[in-house]
Amino acid sequence: MATDTIDHITFTKLAEAGAVRSAHIVGQPGGWGILIKYGMTERALAAQRSQQVRIFRKFETLVGYLKGVGIERFDVDAVNWDADSPTTRTRPDTSAAMKKAHEAAAYDKWLKAEVQEAIDDTSPTIPHDEVVRNVRAAINEVRMKRAPA
Repeated sequence: MATDTIDHITFTKLAEAGAVRSAHIVGQPGGWGILIKYGMTERALAAQRSQQVRIFRKFETLVGYLKGVGIERFDVDAVNWDADSPTTRTRPDTSAAMKKAHEAAAYDKWLKAEVQEAIDDTSPTIPHDEVVRNVRAAINEVRMKRAPA
């Protein structure tokens, strides 16, 4: 597979302009890639974020993608495609992200319960001025105990 890549936007514009000469689907272990020929150039379709060669896990998804771009005729090279190869990808970052999301959801649930409990509390309230007086008295008491005699 070629190492030079073409992004989706460029590929779409070339297809709309009728500049794409051919699309060649190349099978490989784990999926299918696309080689796009335009002018005298041949490039592989790049993945959106990584800019590495995009691999479609399912052939049907790839065909739908090409038809959506306007490419309805293409050739297929299945020599290196392996139906028995593992098709799952590991994403170690996903586990950490999911754990973080669950922790955040649990915290939100706890916090909402605490706030609702405070709202529903029917015990008598203490006026702010009284609370301030009590706190200042407690602070002064501690200062008096620490002060040298």
